[in-house]
Amino acid sequence: MTRKYLMVLLTVPVFAFSAGIATILGQPDQKQKVRTVSIPISIFTKEEIREGQMSEFVQADRLIVREDREEQTILSIRSVTDAPLALAILIQEDLSSNFNLQIKDLAEFVRNLPRGSRVMVAYIRGGNLQVRQKFTDDLEAAARSFRIVSSTASAAPRNPFDGVIDALDRFDALPAGRRAILLVSDGLDVSQGIASSTPGQSLDLDRAILRAQRRSVAVFSFYSPASLTEGGNSSLVLNGQGSLQKISDETGGRAFFQGSFAPISFLPFFKDLRILLSRQFLLSYLSTHMKKGYHKVEVVSTNPDVKIEHPKGYYYR
Repeated sequence: MTRKYLMVLLTVPVFAFSAGIATILGQPDQKQKVRTVSIPISIFTKEEIREGQMSEFVQADRLIVREDREEQTILSIRSVTDAPLALAILIQEDLSSNFNLQIKDLAEFVRNLPRGSRVMVAYIRGGNLQVRQKFTDDLEAAARSFRIVSSTASAAPRNPFDGVIDALDRFDALPAGRRAILLVSDGLDVSQGIASSTPGQSLDLDRAILRAQRRSVAVFSFYSPASLTEGGNSSLVLNGQGSLQKISDETGGRAFFQGSFAPISFLPFFKDLRILLSRQFLLSYLSTHMKKGYHKVEVVSTNPDVKIEHPKGYYYR
């Protein structure tokens, strides 16, 4: 089967990058069964990562999507303006009281999201997800819904990923588009005991990753210590941060840390997150793999100076 490639040239300002340049330039054999897969991707240059400043132009050249090492046909790439963002902000209830100093900046971040964005605000408390604001495009209402956390161990969740799983189900009622979660948590899962709190032993972490991949939701995470990690226990902190790193890497997001203690300010995190979200696109392609199970995904650019963050794969059932 002969394959042609989708040529994506970001030779105009990125905010003008639209579905108009995303065209099907090749079709698979009509006899072959295919299905559509959509994933969030973030496109930026390595210099932008180093400098922390967003460039006006990005030359992405040709994008290539491989699934299970086989190249697939790209259908479309939808930009910020074509696919408004739906963002669920999840906050762990037992975070240390230092988190309360970040609420003003968190609210301002929400107010400055692009027009048309939808935001949900919820707190992960005990065994429940306490929703303070359902998905809304009223960014001011979402910004006003933040409250201080109780910072008590009695309010600690069984693990933060139960709340992520619950929140993911709430994306189902939304129209298709770019989807993301901002998880503010210590990332520690002690549901099977402290000795079993490593990223490789958390079943709920793996469940959250699979569900996020299935729904094309990128998980961005801010590490902030909570009741069990507030003292800076190195093993627990590493386990929690490793879990946040895993869920962000696997879903196409990014994890943000500032050592093992509470960040002095989230402002540097928000600065990078704004760049990532403004460069986030919804990429759709035709998958030729109909077998149920896990499928590995790779998205690359022919420009070596361009970096693309994307989910590492997804589970098809």
